[in-house]
Amino acid sequence: MTSLTIEPLTPGIGAEIPNLDLSEQLTDSVMKELEQALLDWKVLFFRDQTIDVEDQKRVARWFGELDIHPTSAPGAEHAELIRIAEDEKLRAHNDIWHSDVTFKASPPMGSILRALEMPPVGGDTMFADMYAAYEGLDDEIKVKIDNATALHVWPPGWVDIVMKWQNMDRKEFDHRFPNPEHPVVRTHPQTGRRSLFVNAAFTRQIIGMEKSESDELLTFLYIQATVPEYQCRFRWRKNSVAFWDNRCTQHYALADFYPQKRTVERITICGDKPV
Repeated sequence: MTSLTIEPLTPGIGAEIPNLDLSEQLTDSVMKELEQALLDWKVLFFRDQTIDVEDQKRVARWFGELDIHPTSAPGAEHAELIRIAEDEKLRAHNDIWHSDVTFKASPPMGSILRALEMPPVGGDTMFADMYAAYEGLDDEIKVKIDNATALHVWPPGWVDIVMKWQNMDRKEFDHRFPNPEHPVVRTHPQTGRRSLFVNAAFTRQIIGMEKSESDELLTFLYIQATVPEYQCRFRWRKNSVAFWDNRCTQHYALADFYPQKRTVERITICGDKPV
């Protein structure tokens, strides 16, 4: 018998959990149900959550070690916390389909994002089911990509931030943080399902393929995240929370709310090396 109420947003991806208070000390039994719901629905949503960063960390820690984003300020009180505050002057540029931080050798397992300030309308987030994106490909394409790997690269601006804060030059940066190669199709470590694991933000080239051919194929693969049947859309309100599995989803934050303000805070969970 389960204690969670699960209300799907679509048949394939996204579900709201209306009867769970994340500020409470949740039992292992409830957390295991939450984990299964995440595996089943890829992204979970919670409304009216009066929680703070410590609550956010506590829930996230049940799933693994907390990740510190490469651009987090040294010595920050909550180094694991990423605050994204946008208005008419500040833009996060998250309006591109992506999985988070795939330029690391071991990208995050997932993230928990809470809404602090939201515009009255706009600023929704789209999520895409990358299992479905892979399964929807024809066999000819699957043969090309099933055993392929692709190069993922750091955003140049973030390289500059890390070099400055850690007082290193580009040669040392490249030695310590080499751009990784990940499978184009990864296998989820818990479900065993295969998902498309390239994204327009961080993937640059399929290894061993001529660049023109790689560019053409990657462009085609990126488009799979934009198929409406593979997506759900979440309309935020203040104190809403989203928890997504970064291993089998992509997301896109709509930039349609300026000059209104949108402020969110994210805690991210460390992941494993994709295979």
